[in-house]
Amino acid sequence: MTAYLAGRLVSLVASLLVASIVIFLVLEVLPGDPAQFILGMNAQPDTLAALRTQLGLDSPPLTRYLDWVLGMLRGDFGISYTYRVPVAELVGQRIGVSVPLAIYALALTVLLAFPAGILAAVKRNTPTDVAVMGVTQIGVAIPNFWFAMILVLIFAVTLRWFSAGGFPGWDEGFWMGMRALTLPAIALALPQASILARVMRSSLLDTLGEDYIRSARAKGLTERQALWRHALRNALIPVLTIIGLQFAFLLAGGIIIENVFFLPGLGRLIFQGITQRDLIVVKSVVMLLVCAVIVVNFLVEVSYVIVDPRLRRR
Repeated sequence: MTAYLAGRLVSLVASLLVASIVIFLVLEVLPGDPAQFILGMNAQPDTLAALRTQLGLDSPPLTRYLDWVLGMLRGDFGISYTYRVPVAELVGQRIGVSVPLAIYALALTVLLAFPAGILAAVKRNTPTDVAVMGVTQIGVAIPNFWFAMILVLIFAVTLRWFSAGGFPGWDEGFWMGMRALTLPAIALALPQASILARVMRSSLLDTLGEDYIRSARAKGLTERQALWRHALRNALIPVLTIIGLQFAFLLAGGIIIENVFFLPGLGRLIFQGITQRDLIVVKSVVMLLVCAVIVVNFLVEVSYVIVDPRLRRR
């Protein structure tokens, strides 16, 4: 088990290093000058040069990369070109929206997908199975931004149960914040729940066909007992993999939903940074999200050891 965890840690560190290099290089080759964007097209050359020096844009690429990486290790993400405040401060303001939204959406995903996937597997090749798989196929096919607009039309415009967008802040109360995140969370959760339900069904069907399940049934266990005691736990490894990937997607990929609902989250911060050529914000926030994705995947791999005891002997 120690060797397994050590190997995963080495992979985590290597992934973070490669990701930081790729992010830095991709943003380096993008056209446009942040200093020119800030000062405008009519700025004087000496003014542009002074601003580039102030922002550190005139340093060699390797120096800027090392300063950026070492700064992040110290918790210093740099100073925003546009807002002239620490990027860490901007992240702190936005992460209180993106992380609860991702957790809320993931919880809805699991609550919807697990019963649907288990029901479809138990009722294999019955009208119930066909109905569940049909609904999940629709869920996969519907774009989440289109579904988000339908939710706004029904529940915000017509029924007036929820607001059409915006976030009141957690200072207004926990339930007010959760209410504002409900429609975005549902819009994010529907496609992910559809995918997870199909994976749950497929994995559970594979497990139910194993010899040890037939042996358990032959020893007197009912179908329900064999399902809950043996099949479900052994079917969870591919499901956990998908859940880890989905949380990473919900955290890093909510930019469209955040813009549909005008939520001040990390996704919208990246979008604003791109449009304003605030590259230090884009680099740092994207790296933070990539780090979250890699760490979540690491935790998922560690959870394999808990779910499958065979890995503890490696």
